[in-house]
Amino acid sequence: MFKQKETSREIIIMRGSGEGEESSDSKRSQLGKVRTKSIHPPIESQWLLHPPEEIKPSSSLPKPGIKSMLNYPRKIRNSLKKLGRGKSLRIVLEGVHDPKYEQLVDSLREQLFVEGHLMERQTDYHSLLRFLRMRDFDLSKAKDTFVQYLAWREEYGVDEILKEFKFEEYAEVKKRYPHGYHGVDRNGRPIYIERLGMVDLNALLQATTVDRFVRYHVSEQEKTLNIRFPACSIAAKRHIASITSILDVKGVGMSNFSKTARSLFMEIQKIDSNYYPEILNRLFIVNAGNGFKMLWKALGAFLDARTLAKIHVLGYNYLSNLLEVIDQSNLPSFLGGDCTCSDYGGCLFSDKGPWQNPEILEMLQSTSIMEEIYDSEADSDVASEEAMETSQNEDCGDGGNTEAQKIHALEVVLMDTNKEIQALKAALDNTKAVLERLEQHIKALRV
Repeated sequence: MFKQKETSREIIIMRGSGEGEESSDSKRSQLGKVRTKSIHPPIESQWLLHPPEEIKPSSSLPKPGIKSMLNYPRKIRNSLKKLGRGKSLRIVLEGVHDPKYEQLVDSLREQLFVEGHLMERQTDYHSLLRFLRMRDFDLSKAKDTFVQYLAWREEYGVDEILKEFKFEEYAEVKKRYPHGYHGVDRNGRPIYIERLGMVDLNALLQATTVDRFVRYHVSEQEKTLNIRFPACSIAAKRHIASITSILDVKGVGMSNFSKTARSLFMEIQKIDSNYYPEILNRLFIVNAGNGFKMLWKALGAFLDARTLAKIHVLGYNYLSNLLEVIDQSNLPSFLGGDCTCSDYGGCLFSDKGPWQNPEILEMLQSTSIMEEIYDSEADSDVASEEAMETSQNEDCGDGGNTEAQKIHALEVVLMDTNKEIQALKAALDNTKAVLERLEQHIKALRV
């Protein structure tokens, strides 16, 4: 019924319905003053994805059978072999990159390598393209911004947050600040929703602190990049790299934004703008009354023109706009949809989406382990070649220490081989766990 075509020809800066709307001419004049960046097409359009034929959308995925479950690692392993060792799941999902943008990404990666900033996890095609888009494909500016991002990750301890940070107050925070991911839009992008008018800031700060909430926000951003986007890509059979967001501002006024609230908003906005750019595809602000429109004039000053171009400010008659991009089954009932997620205590507690699909998570986990094995093999090969080359070069010189040098070279090779064996053991343990779950599944079917 609803068919939507994405286009870069025209992007609505702000749009509303209901009483008290400003004229479109006045909006253009206000926002035109701050528009200094180019408006780019949706980020997914800069990949040429060849969808994997064996993967089905999450909505129609069958229950895992023995053959299909055991074949997941084999299928992904074969795909990785075709692409070469050390290639990640992202490469499998991306397919063929647009040559024009890939050349720019390669140039940026080379500049980073020359300055000693080559980190495989952060310098993948996805990440570098985001920062290039952020800086209108200016290589120098993109490089400087990316270096600042790497410094922030180290200083803020992002990797440690992912490993060690536990947000025990999660449930209490959700009650005081209703927010969360819920389903996907018609293009397969994750949907993120906030009910800003229901935020109880005083109660929120009794349940957590600003610092802990910001750390939680960073951990969620990392989860979106590393789990939600890949899972949605598998389910949609196309590359997914951005979100559709809905901000329900019913009841919001100046009283909702105290000094502490503004400080929290600005800190999160700073992190998202500087370190997680180009993730937002579009934002719908719904139930926007006159009170919020006054507040929006102040908030808009903190947003860049490209972000503003993705925002649609709607009044109270917003449902038809949402249904153009979101199926009614993925829209919570409080926004006019059919979903209640009653089993989870409400839609914003469910974290519903392809990233909760066990089969998709199994694929991501299996591929991650194989990726580590290939990386280990590649590193081992390089180390072995370097060690043997060093030994051969030294054989051509002073032969007094030749035997000791050969022994050292062999020790290096042995250490790398041991690392590879440990990685293989980890893969075997994972396979064993899969088989045990399959055995339990078979027993359950026999009962």
